[in-house]
Amino acid sequence: MARAWTTQDAAPADTTAPAIRRIGLGDLRAALARGLDDFLASPTQLFFLCVLYPVVGLVAARAMAGGALLPLLFPLVAGLSLVGPVAAVGLYEISRRREAGQPASWQNAFDVLRNPAFFSIAAMGVLVMAIFVAWLFAARAIFESTVGPVPASIGDLVRITFGTPEGHRLALIGNGIGFLFALAVLMLTVVSVPMLLDRNVSIGTAIRTSIRACLANPVTMAVWGLLVAVLLLLGSLPAFIGLAVVMPLLGHATWHLYRRVVA
Repeated sequence: MARAWTTQDAAPADTTAPAIRRIGLGDLRAALARGLDDFLASPTQLFFLCVLYPVVGLVAARAMAGGALLPLLFPLVAGLSLVGPVAAVGLYEISRRREAGQPASWQNAFDVLRNPAFFSIAAMGVLVMAIFVAWLFAARAIFESTVGPVPASIGDLVRITFGTPEGHRLALIGNGIGFLFALAVLMLTVVSVPMLLDRNVSIGTAIRTSIRACLANPVTMAVWGLLVAVLLLLGSLPAFIGLAVVMPLLGHATWHLYRRVVA
């Protein structure tokens, strides 16, 4: 079983490409089940309620009040799936410890700060944030090219989106471009971030392994990406409160998905 490296490990990063397993829908169910078990054993919802919820809530409230942020309300919420794989790295550590039979609690999420791979993981975070910012710029450009002026209220935005040809084009083009962004992040991160935490590998090896895992299991990984999107949407209703459960559940489940797909 692979293990997390400690500060005493000074060997150069392993560049050997690990074997990729074929997985199916049963593996997704098993990963979600084990993720739920990890969450119930080491609940982190208070952290997400105290940190994530106020931030998301304030941004959403500002956007719903009108102004320049209003067209970015949906892209901001949808973008949670882009930053999630890196934001959940502390949850991977909790799942790793439980899998190894070690004591685990929410405090162990901060052990990542002492992991030699911290700077590699941080670099992945910079990459993901750059993609997230690019998505917001793209979403804004799509809005301006289809709808034009910013609506005065959230009610006007809903009416335009669902009741006008311009809104239909916005939804069609926006969802299509958003899908490409989400697909890129899924392929780059679904395996790479937990792998950096778990093994002494380079960023390049981790990213290539993640891409190989997606190409070897296209249907299963597509279903996983759809599950993530649906659960995040459900967690955002009502008032984003469900994200306090959905995000840690998906974080733990992602660890177990990585362990199933990478030999």
